[in-house]
Amino acid sequence: MFLIDMFNKKTVMPTTETALPGRAQAIPTASAHFISGAPLKGPYPAGSKTVYLGMGCFWGAERLLWETPGVHVTAAGYQGGITPNPTYQETVTGLTGHTEVVKVVYDPATITLDALLKIFFEAHDPTQGMRQGNDIGSTYRSAIYVEDEADMALALNVRDRFQEALTKAGHSSRVTTEIAAAGPFYYAEDYHQQYLAKNPNGYCGLRGTGVSCPIVPAA
Repeated sequence: MFLIDMFNKKTVMPTTETALPGRAQAIPTASAHFISGAPLKGPYPAGSKTVYLGMGCFWGAERLLWETPGVHVTAAGYQGGITPNPTYQETVTGLTGHTEVVKVVYDPATITLDALLKIFFEAHDPTQGMRQGNDIGSTYRSAIYVEDEADMALALNVRDRFQEALTKAGHSSRVTTEIAAAGPFYYAEDYHQQYLAKNPNGYCGLRGTGVSCPIVPAA
């Protein structure tokens, strides 16, 4: 009964009444990217744009994205929830409402958001709801958080194109990716930042569907 109760808490979003209280101050984290030395919290190069991507465990997702040409800096963190300034130990209970995401600061002149979202949809399975493979809970849900209306429209369009590709490939599953305006982003603890650079043999967790996401060429 205890295990069932814990499973339910991890896979059901909390309410403002049931969410953990959190704290007023941000938790400590790294100041610079472990690989590039770029400041995690900025300032960022002029003309940079930001998107926040949840693909299950943020360790493997962050490595994939920091290796992508055109990405200036990445950071692991928590987003889409209720509890202010949550810790990792709090998020994994399912009682903060957050999902693990990667903050991606990129140069739109080098890589478009469309191209980033192609990587996003192909690198994980966005049809699994509150899980990603063996990782179960709301913290592992697929998510895209954007900073303006144009990016929102594009994200919805790319999602629909990927759903069409899934259907044509014979998949009956529906894309469950949460797409929303970016709310507060909370940086994860120092040891989570660029985790797989510090622990090369660590857990990655990325598993795609094997279906290619169509991309619209830049004009």
